[in-house]
Amino acid sequence: MKFGIDRLLEDKALREPLAGKRVALLAHPASVTANLTHSLDALGHCDDIRITSAFAPQHGLKGDKQDNMMESRHFTDPVRGIPVFSLYGEVRRPTSEMMDGVEVILIDLQDLGCRIYTFITTLLYMLEAAAEHGKSVWVLDRPNPAGRPIEGLLLRAGWESFVGAGPMPMRHGLTLGEMGRWFVGHFGLDVDYRVIAMEAWRPAEAPGHGWPMLERSWVNPSPNAPSLWMARAYAGTVMLEGATISEGRGTTRPLELFGAPDIDARAILNKMQALAPAWLEGCRLRECWFEPTFHKHAGKLCHGIQIHTDYPGYRHDAFKPWRLMALSFKAIRLLYPDYQIWRDFPYEYEVGRLPIDVINGGPALREWVDDPSSEIGDLDNLAKIDERQWMELSRPWLVYP
Repeated sequence: MKFGIDRLLEDKALREPLAGKRVALLAHPASVTANLTHSLDALGHCDDIRITSAFAPQHGLKGDKQDNMMESRHFTDPVRGIPVFSLYGEVRRPTSEMMDGVEVILIDLQDLGCRIYTFITTLLYMLEAAAEHGKSVWVLDRPNPAGRPIEGLLLRAGWESFVGAGPMPMRHGLTLGEMGRWFVGHFGLDVDYRVIAMEAWRPAEAPGHGWPMLERSWVNPSPNAPSLWMARAYAGTVMLEGATISEGRGTTRPLELFGAPDIDARAILNKMQALAPAWLEGCRLRECWFEPTFHKHAGKLCHGIQIHTDYPGYRHDAFKPWRLMALSFKAIRLLYPDYQIWRDFPYEYEVGRLPIDVINGGPALREWVDDPSSEIGDLDNLAKIDERQWMELSRPWLVYP
């Protein structure tokens, strides 16, 4: 199997349109070749590609910024002497000055297949800037490690944000290259856009179900994305960023487990199994204890649940991380009616809206959790409608049918 970056490096014919052009690279720590050479270094060794600048998304080109709203600065690459522009600092959209010195932007970002992961919003902003300034954008495509399954509510109009670029569900099922195609079509962008497609990507095959486990190493695309298992659970566990419950930051298993010092995880798990056992299929859930070294509940012993997708019996198509986490919130609300589940703070530069609503692209999930009369089917039916709609909307833009 070959990623887009590897095909571009191997096939001189693919690189011919770049000859004599000023080229920029948008990348992060997981932007590596098959032999783990960073893409900036690999492209810099191509005599027929002239890299004149680079761009860095959230968490920085080096992946050194741990949490949300920790900004990166512009800097000069010490090896090549080229400017590296931060798209998560003073600005989140490329400026005219940044675009003036480039003709083609290569984007080589490892995504996680989740609407809230900000790299796809950065892709949209880059496409919009390229359309405005007459630049070309190439995505060097990479796998969606969460695979093809689709899950969650569509983002509602008026709820767009840096963690919600458009009306897509939480688990969108597309690669970054396909997402760019959908952006161009959905927003009617007049931009020269192309995808350097992967070769032999087989997302339906076990054990990787989207990630070539036996062929490629995993490199963290962001500091708290340490494994394929995290990527599989992320479309659900990311909602914990809007909750007082710990998502495991400050542990060795961030975004694979959740818990708090003042809850009975065993009772919560039993309640979840009683409410909607079908929402817990495909994975294994294990009662656990953990003590975060930083972030929420730092230094406190938390009773929690770990989501396991790392065993031979894992069933990719049955696993529903978004529903699983929604169910956990519902179980907590039923067991602890007065528990303060929802955090209230500026989230990804959104002020005046609860983070859980920003994350979900609207208030529907939170309202379902907090309504004592709501039924499991109420949320399930809403989600199924949106999931079917997204499947139809996204199908024309697939690169890998």
